[in-house]
Amino acid sequence: MDGSRGSPASGESSRSSGLDAAAQAAEKDLLARLRRGEEDAFETLVRENAPRMLAVARRLLPGEEEARDAVQEAFLSAFRALDRFQGEARLSTWLHRIAVNAALMRLRARRRRPEQSIEELQPRFLEDGHYQDTPQPWAEGAPAQLEREELREQVREAVAALPEAYRDVLWLRDIEERDTAETARLLGLSSAAVKTRLHRARAALREQLDRLREGAP
Repeated sequence: MDGSRGSPASGESSRSSGLDAAAQAAEKDLLARLRRGEEDAFETLVRENAPRMLAVARRLLPGEEEARDAVQEAFLSAFRALDRFQGEARLSTWLHRIAVNAALMRLRARRRRPEQSIEELQPRFLEDGHYQDTPQPWAEGAPAQLEREELREQVREAVAALPEAYRDVLWLRDIEERDTAETARLLGLSSAAVKTRLHRARAALREQLDRLREGAP
C-alpha cells in the first residue's frame, strides 16, 4: 500500500528525467547535423533561438537595425565556433552569451558622441555633505510611467551618456539581470570592480534623469 502511494511521485520524476534526456538527445542530434553542414539544421537553430537573442540585443542596443545586425553577427560567430563547442552548457545558453558579447562589441565600437567623465555625471554635493540639487522624488506610479515611449528614450539617452566602462556594467546587471560574477567574467573585471562601477553608474543615471526631468515642460 505504501509503495503504491509513493508511485505517482516516482512516476513524475521519471517523466521529468525522460523529458530531460529527450531534450539532450535532440540537442546532440541537432549539433551533429550542424557540424555536418545540413541546411535544415541551421534553419532550426535560427528559428528556435533568434527571438530570444534579438530580445537580448534590443535591450543592449538603441536601434532595431543594430540589434538585428548584432544577432546576425552572433550566429556567424557561433557557426564558426561550432567545432569548439564542447557541450558544457545548452546550445541556447551558449548562443545567448554570444549574442550578449556581439552587442557589447557594438557598444564598445560606438564613438558617435564624446564620452563624459563619470565624475561630471555624478550628483553634486555641498561642503556640508548635502545635495547641491535635491533629487526629485519619483511620483507614485513611476514604474508604469517607464513604459511611456518618451521616458524610455530619456533613459536610453542617459545610459548612452555614461562612459563605456560604466554603461556596460549597468546594462549587464540592471537590464540583462546578470549576477556580479557573470558580469565580471563577460567584461574581464573583478567582482569588486563591477560592484564599484555599478554603484557609480546608478548614481550617474539617476542624476541624468533628474536633470532631464527638470528641463522637461
